[in-house]
Amino acid sequence: MKKVLACALIASMSASLLAGCGKKTESIHLKVWCPANQVETGIMEQQQKAFAEAHPDWNITWTTEIVGEDKAKENVLRDVEAAGDVYFFTSDQLVELVDAGAVARLGGETERMVNETIDPFAVSTAKKDDALYGIPFTHNTFYMYYDKTLLDENDIQSIESIMAKETADNVYNFYFESAGGWKLGAWYYGAGLNVFGPKGDDPAAGVDWNNDTGVAVTNYLIDLINNPKCAYDSEITVTDLIPDHRLAAWFDGSWNDQIYEKILGENLGRAVIPTYNLNGEQVRLKGFYGSKCIGVNPHSKNMEAAVAFAAFLGNEENQMLRYEKSGQIPANVNAAASEAVQADPLTTVILSEVEIASVVQPASSLFGSRYWTYANTIPTEIRSGVLNKDNVQAKMDTFVSQMTAK
Repeated sequence: MKKVLACALIASMSASLLAGCGKKTESIHLKVWCPANQVETGIMEQQQKAFAEAHPDWNITWTTEIVGEDKAKENVLRDVEAAGDVYFFTSDQLVELVDAGAVARLGGETERMVNETIDPFAVSTAKKDDALYGIPFTHNTFYMYYDKTLLDENDIQSIESIMAKETADNVYNFYFESAGGWKLGAWYYGAGLNVFGPKGDDPAAGVDWNNDTGVAVTNYLIDLINNPKCAYDSEITVTDLIPDHRLAAWFDGSWNDQIYEKILGENLGRAVIPTYNLNGEQVRLKGFYGSKCIGVNPHSKNMEAAVAFAAFLGNEENQMLRYEKSGQIPANVNAAASEAVQADPLTTVILSEVEIASVVQPASSLFGSRYWTYANTIPTEIRSGVLNKDNVQAKMDTFVSQMTAK
């Protein structure tokens, strides 16, 4: 009987120990790379605390480093294993990150959450070959800002009406910024042209910017950039001009909205990018559309926690928190449909921009490796006079040959 009781006691103690082991807290480390606005607003710290409280089985040590979404690829690819376990990136970097094995494919509950709760247009930018590699949390495009003391709603319908508005001698009617080719593409894509086909993934389709339409677009830009009422970005900044109401209209995204609103207040206007007159026809500028995403490093030593945290950052509650504290319109459909977001003028502008004045930004590795290098030479050479109406055909032929060289 003593032996039986002893064995029973041992068995009971073993069961208790095993049960205790099941509740044991695991110490893990997660490194997060995110843009400055997520740190400066306190969003990331708040989200990390909330996640840790929701997962008491993980004793998490956090490292948070500022790496902008636009700089994710170059920093991740420098040393993938040393990169953040979770990082933010823009969708145009996706293909190169996937090809380098630097971003994890997402499946299971995370994939279901993304497919069922996030805007399908945004979700499409986070996939390659129908596989999901990122959690989109906001739309990434640009639209037009304008100073209501200088322009009204009738003035902002076209570039021509903006430029025709009578303003003081020290006021610029428009601000030209190519943004390294990102905004420049709107003029050519709006005219029906493209690079490597409509999706940017067909090198055999070539580049058609040197045909008659492409030459006409470039001639239009020569006139616009050289117009004395058009400011040029490398010579003066938007924030140099708008405090004194010296700039009527410019293109930019929501990430600078709070800066402009702080300066202009109720005089700040927002609108879909306008049309322009090309060979007697009004054509709509078409800005590149993408998304900003949350990705997971496939080399993370704590993959389960990293995926869980990425999904947490991308859920409805945290997309709403990000909107409230940094003004980023949620890609989550429920958050975007909330009363607060719907009442925001930014929502109407961005969703209208996506619907009528955007094309999905090409994400192929060939596009990425060439377009940004060569497209920015077009406005730069126009401004310097190297590209002019006497040599526009030859210059555009050169651009196309650079883009398509073997």
